[in-house]
Amino acid sequence: MKILMLGWEFPPHISGGLGTACQGIVKGLGKQPDTKVIFVVPKVFGDEKAKNTVFVGANKFVEKFSTVLNRKVRILLPQEGTSNESFSLDGNNLIYVETASMLHPYITAEEIEKILIKKHIDPKIVKFNSEGSLVVTDKKGKEREIKLSFQDFQALEVKTEQKQETKKFEFTGKYTSNLYTETGMFAKVAKKIAEKFDFDVIHAHDWLTYEAGVAIKEASGKPLVVHVHATEYDRSGGKVNERVFNVEKHGMQEADKVITVSNLTKEIVVEKYKIPEEKITTVYNAVDFKTTPRKKYKKIPGEKVITFLGRITYQKGPEYFLRAAYKVLQKVKNVRFVMAGNGDMYREMIRMAAHLKIADRFHFTDFLDKEEVKHLFSISDAYVMPSVSEPFGITPLEAVKSGVPVIISNQSGVAEILESAVKIDYWDVNSMADAIYALIKYPALGKFFRRKAKQQVKEMKWEKSAANLNEIYHDVVISAKDEWKDVKMDVGCCPRENTNNQLTNPKTEKDENDMSEL
Repeated sequence: MKILMLGWEFPPHISGGLGTACQGIVKGLGKQPDTKVIFVVPKVFGDEKAKNTVFVGANKFVEKFSTVLNRKVRILLPQEGTSNESFSLDGNNLIYVETASMLHPYITAEEIEKILIKKHIDPKIVKFNSEGSLVVTDKKGKEREIKLSFQDFQALEVKTEQKQETKKFEFTGKYTSNLYTETGMFAKVAKKIAEKFDFDVIHAHDWLTYEAGVAIKEASGKPLVVHVHATEYDRSGGKVNERVFNVEKHGMQEADKVITVSNLTKEIVVEKYKIPEEKITTVYNAVDFKTTPRKKYKKIPGEKVITFLGRITYQKGPEYFLRAAYKVLQKVKNVRFVMAGNGDMYREMIRMAAHLKIADRFHFTDFLDKEEVKHLFSISDAYVMPSVSEPFGITPLEAVKSGVPVIISNQSGVAEILESAVKIDYWDVNSMADAIYALIKYPALGKFFRRKAKQQVKEMKWEKSAANLNEIYHDVVISAKDEWKDVKMDVGCCPRENTNNQLTNPKTEKDENDMSEL
């Protein structure tokens, strides 16, 4: 089985749990017989490693100007004060063509005039509206936008150096303000990358790669599996971004199979995205975390350390953790609370700790790398995950492997499978504080949870998750072949089956980074 896998990040270069989950899945698949993975990410750093896996970075591929120009665009005037003026024919205006890449060509007014005439539109009646789009007034007095395509510009006799201009699109591979542009370009470049490889199934992780997965499916005819690690309902706290929601829904609709990381997420996909339940399968995450001996690092004798680790954003419930800390500190003084991570609520939480006058007992570490996380777990007496909406939550499993008892919210997917944990509702600050207090005051209770949970986590292996995924791959591939047989009977044709078992496409022996054919 050859899997073309699409992700947004991969360790050691990660921003959250998505990369950790992808690494675990790839490692698990690497132990499956006759299984190979081509993992495509926006940017490769060269130190990504996994057995039976080839890593391909979209940033290594060059997009030619003529390839980029293939979709509808709007026109913008760079000059101020000209947006409502009639279309100028004086030859001095340069028209800015907005694209989805780093390429920003300028077209002269005369060239726009040629395009309009070819479309049988009188340039004299054309003007720009307030948004910078070309419009004409129809017979009913309404403005009608003129749609121009890149093919229109390509048909012009423009300067050779402009037409042949090439430029590398630099993907950041991060969650930046340029994210929509990057996901759109990733879909375009990934589609070209896919042409270089043979594969049986496409596996797209989270909404960032769904567009790419759908584009590759349409081009290759291969079945698509989308993996829902989180939904916009989890991330937004109820303020859903319609653009992201639509990408998620479209990806799920076009997929042959939808994988969710918990039944909690599955319910959201069914209820909010209207995806048929029979199309969805839950495959739980696992844990692959090498721990640090608890005696390696020392802390102040007699003091307890309670840890929060994750993005400091609404979804993770940092405010509830801080309020619970305040309540605990009213009863005991020999305890320190640590909030590790960063996010849009980081400064707000610092101000809140100062306002509650617990800043001397509440510490902020900012983002921690893997080794620093191990250090923190080795001195922690309890780990708290008060997430408002957590599709799964791998960090509690890492804490358990490190010998730390955990308190998790009922609103998390991991609560479905981690039996030996204290479970509370995220909003119930009193119960959270009581649970922390109990683990501090009664060491035997913490010892019980550590022992029982550690035994359970031993069974949570990525090989098991990968085996479940492998079954799904085979099912969708067989279903796709059956569908093709039905089509073949109707049209009387049969495709030549590919029996090549190599990662590279037999059509070309060029390196996967060579995109000269573009």
